[in-house]
Amino acid sequence: MGTLYLVATPIGNLEDMSPRAMRTLREARLIAAEDTRVTRKLLNHFDIHTTLTSYFEHNKLSKLDVILAALEQGDVALVSDAGTPAINDPGYELVKAALAAGHGVCPIPGPSAPLAALAVSGLPTGAFLYLGYLPRKTSDRKALACQVANLAYTLIFLESPRRLLASLADLESALGDRPIAVARELTKVHEQTWRGTISGAIVHFTQNEPRGEFTLVVEGQKAVEHERWSEDKVLIAVEFGLKLGESPSALAKRVAQESGWERREVYRLIGKV
Repeated sequence: MGTLYLVATPIGNLEDMSPRAMRTLREARLIAAEDTRVTRKLLNHFDIHTTLTSYFEHNKLSKLDVILAALEQGDVALVSDAGTPAINDPGYELVKAALAAGHGVCPIPGPSAPLAALAVSGLPTGAFLYLGYLPRKTSDRKALACQVANLAYTLIFLESPRRLLASLADLESALGDRPIAVARELTKVHEQTWRGTISGAIVHFTQNEPRGEFTLVVEGQKAVEHERWSEDKVLIAVEFGLKLGESPSALAKRVAQESGWERREVYRLIGKV
């Protein structure tokens, strides 16, 4: 039983091709590629002569049997046009089918535009939400942005140069004028990461024609710090809660969360009522 290897390839700079990735592509029985023309150039550069077959959105179902049959005979490597396969490409379907057939699936980590952009963004990296390419229609973009507007996660999107300005305007409309990092052409000669606010990005890319592929990293919703209640306001809430029949334990917990007081402090006031 062969193993399906998910091989990350450079997103621009060919020096990011790892020795392990090259060895895996050389030793595989078959390489399944999103675009064989793009991958052939990469293989030629590194003098790799493994048999190549296409696997992309419009043939993913018809090619499954071919690739699964190859896995019965040996290892298969999956690559995308650039970066980590199975992210924003039909590799997910192949991974699912390989696992269902009992094959091992192994990652060969490497370049990833969303993670590279996040790392250099200057925005919080502890928790993030990657949402892939923004929808093509304005109404769909705004709907998606509204769905995630109240989340505290840093948001990551991909966008084309043609729709960049329209998407920035829709993000500002739905999310407000938040901090953003706009990364383009990562690892390539004209790599650039612009940092500022969404409104500032609109001005910048209105004055400077968008070129290349873009990754947008947007700050998540900041937690709203509530003003600490006065003692009189806490007492009123406590008295009202007791009249409604809340237990002291549940009442203290609820009022503490709403008021900014410590739970034990609320308990002390409950004892005075």
